[in-house]
Amino acid sequence: MHLPLSARFPMEGTVSGHHKSPHRGSSVEFAEYRNYVPGDDIRRLDWRVFGRTDRFYLKEFEAETNLRCYFVLDCSGSMGFSKAGQSKLEYAKKIIATLAYLTIHEGDAIGLICVGEKALIEIPPRRNPAHLKLILDTLLNAKPHGETGLVPVMHDLAEKIRRRAVVIVLSDFFCEPAPLMSCFQHLRFQKHDLALFHLLDRAEVMFQFDRPMRFVDMENNFSLVTEPAGIRDEYLRQLNLFLEQMRAGAHEFGVEYRRVITDENYEKALGSFLVERAQA
Repeated sequence: MHLPLSARFPMEGTVSGHHKSPHRGSSVEFAEYRNYVPGDDIRRLDWRVFGRTDRFYLKEFEAETNLRCYFVLDCSGSMGFSKAGQSKLEYAKKIIATLAYLTIHEGDAIGLICVGEKALIEIPPRRNPAHLKLILDTLLNAKPHGETGLVPVMHDLAEKIRRRAVVIVLSDFFCEPAPLMSCFQHLRFQKHDLALFHLLDRAEVMFQFDRPMRFVDMENNFSLVTEPAGIRDEYLRQLNLFLEQMRAGAHEFGVEYRRVITDENYEKALGSFLVERAQA
């Protein structure tokens, strides 16, 4: 996989790169004309336009900058769930590791925040290749535990990041929808490019259990013994309502939302993410 991670919106970086900036610069991508003002660099005058209009105009170009990407990994207890195969957390780690490798090899900066009941680990963005090893080692050691503190961490992140950045959140988002929507709005208000990978196990989506079972909350150990057939319709109704609220809320605030089932090939999910961003 050789597609770079592209930003959907202009970014603010510290060095030149291949992502659009909100500022004007000297790249090859033309943006607009503006009137000549005494003191401007005459090398940027468009003499063809002068020949047609007898007026001086300067060419403005899109500046290009590097990208800073923050990965937010939900390490709460529910991310350890798996009925068969890899857990949601393991799936998320693969996506982050691949994106981190691609991003840092494009000369862009990557950071990582692991979230449990609070921000467990915060690694600020760096763009040197040695930084990648720190990210990968941290991912390797991340374990699912406790309740999620995703909402306060995302609000805190929106205030901490001073320059526009890409923020990619990987979680099952087992929180109340209204506080999550407030997080989305906060990050987008600060001009950050927010993308969500909503990770779900197929057993959570299908709920095809055929005998009485004890269901245990992996975040607070609450348990319930019940007959799945008796609650399946209501469970699926509530789940679909939650998923629709997530999709609609993300759309409302201009957030990229991708629902992923963890038995799907992660390379396929990641490939479609990168291709759609490159075409945006």
